[in-house]
Amino acid sequence: MSEEYHDIGASIEVSADGLAIPRARALLGAIGKHRDFSVVRLLTRSNPRCEIIVVDVETDQVPPNNAPGIKYRERLALSVPETPRSLVEVRALRKTFPTLAHQNHVIDGGGPSLCLYFEPPISVARTWTPQTFLRRIQWWLEKTAKGELHPADQPVEQLFFASPFELVLPWNFAELRKNEQQRFALDSRGKRPDGGLTFFLHPIRSDQSPPTTSAACIELLLPAIVHGRIEREPVTLGELSEMFAKRGANLFAPLKATLAHRVGPAGIPIANDEPFTLFLLHVPILRTTGATTPDGITHRAFIVDGGALKLGADIGALHIHDKRYFNVPLIGSTDTPTAWQSTPLMPVDVLRENNRTLAQQQSGIANEGPDAVLIGAGSLGSAMLNLWSRSGWGRWTVIDKDHVKPHNLSRHTGYLQHVGQLKTATVAELHEAAIRDGTIVPVFGDACDFANEAILTPLKKAALVVDASTTLEYPRQASATDEVGRHISTFITPTGNSAVLLAEDSHREIRVRDLEAQYYRALIQENWGQNHLRGNLSTFWSGAGCRDISVVMPYSRITAHASTLAEQIPLAATQPDALIRIWDRNPESGAIAVRDISTHSARCLRYGNLHLYIDSGVEDQLRELRTASLPNETGGVLLGYYDFNIAAVIVVCGLPAPPDSKSSVTGFERGTAGLVEAVNEATRRTAGVVGYVGEWHSHPPGHPALQSRHDILQLCHLAFGMADDGLPALQLIVGEGDLQIYQAMAIT
Repeated sequence: MSEEYHDIGASIEVSADGLAIPRARALLGAIGKHRDFSVVRLLTRSNPRCEIIVVDVETDQVPPNNAPGIKYRERLALSVPETPRSLVEVRALRKTFPTLAHQNHVIDGGGPSLCLYFEPPISVARTWTPQTFLRRIQWWLEKTAKGELHPADQPVEQLFFASPFELVLPWNFAELRKNEQQRFALDSRGKRPDGGLTFFLHPIRSDQSPPTTSAACIELLLPAIVHGRIEREPVTLGELSEMFAKRGANLFAPLKATLAHRVGPAGIPIANDEPFTLFLLHVPILRTTGATTPDGITHRAFIVDGGALKLGADIGALHIHDKRYFNVPLIGSTDTPTAWQSTPLMPVDVLRENNRTLAQQQSGIANEGPDAVLIGAGSLGSAMLNLWSRSGWGRWTVIDKDHVKPHNLSRHTGYLQHVGQLKTATVAELHEAAIRDGTIVPVFGDACDFANEAILTPLKKAALVVDASTTLEYPRQASATDEVGRHISTFITPTGNSAVLLAEDSHREIRVRDLEAQYYRALIQENWGQNHLRGNLSTFWSGAGCRDISVVMPYSRITAHASTLAEQIPLAATQPDALIRIWDRNPESGAIAVRDISTHSARCLRYGNLHLYIDSGVEDQLRELRTASLPNETGGVLLGYYDFNIAAVIVVCGLPAPPDSKSSVTGFERGTAGLVEAVNEATRRTAGVVGYVGEWHSHPPGHPALQSRHDILQLCHLAFGMADDGLPALQLIVGEGDLQIYQAMAIT
């Protein structure tokens, strides 16, 4: 029995010399040299302008009697458009050619259009040649015949082509839909230049009058269908129902039942009907016939100009009596309504507002992050929070006492409309504008005000507190309390070229206060610390704080470091150990050097109302200096700083003996050569924080760190010297097996 082929209408037969489109002539030449292709006829068409080469193609790798129904020899029409970047269309002309996946929808009935490429036309055109095109046709026929064209790891085909119209659902739409009485408003922001249009569905509060754009929402989960050819968009409700019926799914029955269910026994007044109806369809897609588990779900929406209750009457689910809709069938009515079939539809793609869970998936965030507090919503804090918000990491309470000023906008995530608004409210608003799930709680106030329950409560509940306050006060005060969560403090240096991270260990045995001193020690003792804090304005955190208008720094440096810190802080939060890490960025090349500073546990000594903190790193350093000088004694000055806000003195390090010091087995007399310069350099490197706090010396072998008569006299002398500044004096002694610190305060 001879094959029947689709007719190619509105075309004129031509000779080979009659082909004028360069691609058509090149393709004809390639066909003439290919053993598997033979020309049947040549045609030309004027609307749209194209030239058509009808061929018979033989594909040796097509199995006989294959399940899809592809034959060893197929007749195809290769339609070459005049536009160079448009793809050559391939139409299967055999009337019994099967309807399969990876076929383009056609409306002229001229045979299925083979979808040969996954890439967009402009990408295909980049490497397209007539020879590779012919091989691609045979590849499509072979893979389709073997059932390999759609790999098992490739998602199932979508049901519809993309629409220029979109519908954005609320992030919590599923929760809202649990209330069957929930009403929605349908809104749009005007057409785009490409003709596209985006609609937004907003819930209407029960106490809110329905707007003229309110819409009834009909949501249907249809029976599963097997994936295949992508469908042309139906333009009427009847076409939509017919399309599903051809693929084994009944739309009419569940639609009728759903519309009837909307009306109770008392009926609904006609005036209460919505002006629009939104159909939201969920269609499970099976990969193969007989499969029991869907391989995906297609979500599609259709907007109808008219209310759901009117449609219910048109479809026979409701009837009108005394200006009310009822779902009780009219007695004696046997008519099958058909008016609903001509109801026009506007097809729209279904999108959802981003929420925290979706943001995590899109960002590849496996760890959802802790319940956390951010101290400081300034330049660095707001930039990091913006990155964490968009990736869905953490549930945040933000504490800040400042508001947005005009100059802040050069280095803040806020905009002109936020000037005068609290910074906490600004970052919460910006978060909600991007991720609608309300995970940022703004708290206005001084983070140091632990007497305020609004401040202390979230700090106590938080698993993590990120300090971006650019102050010395908060991290030191937080270190003095056991009630708050683990702290990570971070800041950018005054030039904007370096970022610093100080992370407490998970048990808070090493606190930010201790890490701060160890960071200073590295600045003093390492070559890279020489200009690390240059450009400070008094204290390094205040100087680095971008809320000070006199700081000159481009926002690019803030965001560069914020990006690094936004990635590194979540990693540090999952590690149990304390961490001091510095990123030095070269603004000319963009290169970044990373420095890790070893961390040490600290101990606290109490002298009346004053707490002295010294870490094991200082003690180890001084013991090493003692060992290096044995059998002689040695010594030098102690560097550190006082903070009477927390009633503390923190020892940072000890300087080695000046070169003019006198050292023997029985005594030590510290010299002065270069000492003033060394102390001043330490103060400069630490932005004025670290200075002289006392003296240290060692005892010879076999002697503990007990004060001798000479040591007591020295401490008294130091106390009177420090009394000029109202400060106590410290004396540290390193003995054979111990280390002791003595403190004295002159009474004047």
